[in-house]
Amino acid sequence: MDLTFDDRAVVLDDTLVLADCHVGKGSSNLELPVGDSTDTLERLSDLLARHDPGTVVIAGDLLHSFSTVPHTVEQTLAGVRQRCRDHGARPVVTPGNHDTMLDSVWDGPTTPAYEVGDTVILHGHEAPDVGADRYVVGHDHPTIEIEGQRRPCYLVGDAAYEGADVVMLPAFNRLLAGVRVNEMRATEFMSPLIRDADQFRPLVWDETAREVLDFPPLGEFRRML
Repeated sequence: MDLTFDDRAVVLDDTLVLADCHVGKGSSNLELPVGDSTDTLERLSDLLARHDPGTVVIAGDLLHSFSTVPHTVEQTLAGVRQRCRDHGARPVVTPGNHDTMLDSVWDGPTTPAYEVGDTVILHGHEAPDVGADRYVVGHDHPTIEIEGQRRPCYLVGDAAYEGADVVMLPAFNRLLAGVRVNEMRATEFMSPLIRDADQFRPLVWDETAREVLDFPPLGEFRRML
């Protein structure tokens, strides 16, 4: 089953997957108090319009705060549900480590992992307890620095975890700085699904050209930078 990459998300079959929305992140930013909410909803709407998925899976860390829910969060989540409903898509959350307050603001379906054919979608902060040919995860917020400019990136590793492919998504929330992966080793990643960082290829979404740029695996790419 092929993946389509688009704006920090992926589409497989009729399922749209995004991760690390961290709704409420902007509430602690005095300059952009609701910037993340507006941006997240607009980009979600665009993705729904372009791909017309039947299901939207949010692969963890839908929320930002561990302990409080700013008043804007419920409005944003209502917006997420409404936009999915407008496009005939069912939203599902695979909770992440930040989603400790999720039950108080989300009444939609949740599941530790969501299966699409031979692919399993989950947040990636813990080792999966279900086998798969491919895992799609979030959690580490990868970015790559190229010629002094940091760009959000996907990381794709073939047979990288227990013989399964691994695809790590960049954080959907653009207020998050992300983690620079250029020199990172496997032990520096938070996700246990990254066992050999050198074998993961960074893919960068080019918004202007509307295409994904595929780079060599990190082990080789480091020598080129």
